[in-house]
Amino acid sequence: MRTVPARLHVLLAREAATAVVIRRGPSRHVAVIGWDRATDTFEIGQWLCGRIYERRCDLSPDGVHLIYFAMNGRWRSRAKGSWTAISRAPYLEALTLLPKGDCWNGGGLFLSSRKYWVNGGACHGTLQDESRLTRVSDYPWSESYGGECPGVYYIRLQRDGWAMKSTGPERGDQVTLFEKRLSGHWRLRKRAYASVVRRQGRGCYFDEHQLWNARTEAATDLPDWEWADVDGERLVWAERGRLFAGEIGASGLANTRQLYDFNPLCFERLVAPY
Repeated sequence: MRTVPARLHVLLAREAATAVVIRRGPSRHVAVIGWDRATDTFEIGQWLCGRIYERRCDLSPDGVHLIYFAMNGRWRSRAKGSWTAISRAPYLEALTLLPKGDCWNGGGLFLSSRKYWVNGGACHGTLQDESRLTRVSDYPWSESYGGECPGVYYIRLQRDGWAMKSTGPERGDQVTLFEKRLSGHWRLRKRAYASVVRRQGRGCYFDEHQLWNARTEAATDLPDWEWADVDGERLVWAERGRLFAGEIGASGLANTRQLYDFNPLCFERLVAPY
């Protein structure tokens, strides 16, 4: 039986040199790990026996708070089996806890380090609210991509500098192309899939990446990259459960190095320090 590497998704803070890595694997175990991007050091926050919908999550610009949507299927619990929460990154212990009861909508986005919006907010209850942040009720954007993962994820990508270039059906999938400028004539392309078919290790929503040479109009496919973004002067990406960094020179990707291998991590019961 083929072993599926840990699946990774990363949230970069816009105004601080921090990030949160969401690591999934096996399918019902997920960990949140803090990443100090100035030193490339990592801190394991907490694990959840359940699922975090990473494309409906966000990190506040200052890197202090995490908003996430999670499901553990305990439908008779106080959190109703699925919930949106705000915690102190990189932990999951909820400061604000909004029970949901199903997996439609959920999650949200930060408008600033002090204000946030909840996806499908009217469908949530309020069990506690101790984050001292302000919740915005009105929909803040002109674009809309539905209430599921693209409805949060595509807004987050565009907010963070990704240009939406095209969207349309491809062999039964809806594929949306995003692009972000690297150095010189190089671009990073992200093909975001919304599929009705679950692929092993990917699910219904997943991304593929390319390096695009705008001068020659040639693309380099990167089929193993499940997440990638620009971090200052470098390119960072996740591949087969590991996080990497590299530089873009005139001829393309160079000076690559592994930052961390998340595959060996195993479930631990950890307590948040608050």
